[in-house]
Amino acid sequence: MKIKVGVIYGGESVEHEVSIISAMQAMNKLDEEKYDIIPIYITKDREWYTGEMLKDIEVYQDLSLIKKYGKNVVLYYKNGSFVLQKKTFPRTIVNEVDIILPVVHGTNVEDGGLQGYLQTIGVPFVGSDVYASVVGQDKVFMKDIWKNVKLPMTDYVWFYDADYKRDQEEVIQKVSKLKYPVIVKPATTGSSVGIAVCSNEEELVDAIDEAIQYDKKILVEEVVQNLKEVNIAVMGNYERQKVSEIEEVLSGHKFLTFADKYIGDGKGKLKGMKAGVKGPSKGMASANRKLPADLPEKVRKEVEDIAVKAFRALGSSGNSRIDFLIDEKTNKVYINEINSIPGSLAFYLWEAKGINFSSVLDEMITIGVKDYKKRMSKTHSFESNILQGFALHGGVKGMKGKLR
Repeated sequence: MKIKVGVIYGGESVEHEVSIISAMQAMNKLDEEKYDIIPIYITKDREWYTGEMLKDIEVYQDLSLIKKYGKNVVLYYKNGSFVLQKKTFPRTIVNEVDIILPVVHGTNVEDGGLQGYLQTIGVPFVGSDVYASVVGQDKVFMKDIWKNVKLPMTDYVWFYDADYKRDQEEVIQKVSKLKYPVIVKPATTGSSVGIAVCSNEEELVDAIDEAIQYDKKILVEEVVQNLKEVNIAVMGNYERQKVSEIEEVLSGHKFLTFADKYIGDGKGKLKGMKAGVKGPSKGMASANRKLPADLPEKVRKEVEDIAVKAFRALGSSGNSRIDFLIDEKTNKVYINEINSIPGSLAFYLWEAKGINFSSVLDEMITIGVKDYKKRMSKTHSFESNILQGFALHGGVKGMKGKLR
């Protein structure tokens, strides 16, 4: 019997379209001999849809078609099964799922929000749990944890948008403790959205004004000189981990931009989304890169070791990509950030090590099943009811005043 895999993607996130690309790639590579593939698309206004039509990327060029022809559903637990039920009358059950594969990016979906819902209803799912998803999305939380386990990072400061609006001069003074140039980032976005490099205070103000459009928490870090950016993926959970090949990302900018990652021809057209062509876009697989990265063996080993320590420190699970910054002149390695659900699921990093995308997905699902069994083996509630036989003067009516 095939495993019913619900692939969830989209959501209210600035990385909505990136998620669609990654999900199309994943659904195209899931082994149909092993799995029934059930697309579950979350619109930007948080409505959930399913239907075979959603496997065709052309559908997303006109989102009104999805609302017209797709099935608007909710996911919940019913009579021992996890079901997708229509929201409109007649409220029939459209499908069942055995496990969820979230292929989501950014706030409201990758950051623990979706994982919390899945964990609450009890459905098995692939990837990091709520806690690891939260700290994997919030760059400040993540860096504070890594700092505690003494992983090498550039100096940084952070502040809230409210701090900046209340006393801009105080925040600028706080940032001045760092050495220019600095890089300004919204703390919880991905895909390089809202990021800017600043060489002076005037540029810093402009960058902060832009960043607070996307997030309430802002991170400012020192820029690594003689920069080489490299990425590596880690597969596993807190018990076991393995690493992918290392890539060097190539960009004509001071950091890898959203356009470097996803925009192809300079006209705003996503690579691979040509008219009349069905199937997945290249997504992150289209970015310019050197694979494998040209690194001294000592530096390569250092990147691998730090990546595993970082993955375990956050309690990550599944398949995560970890990004590094290297000063080419000194070969000093700095860890930058983790992507709990990376663009294109970082399949190209595993393929460079001889592991195809279908096998990567198999392993992710296997880890998800193991994590679920481990979670279920722990005690989360007690069968006893401490309210049973509890005497309260005045009965239920007497409770009204006490509960207000």
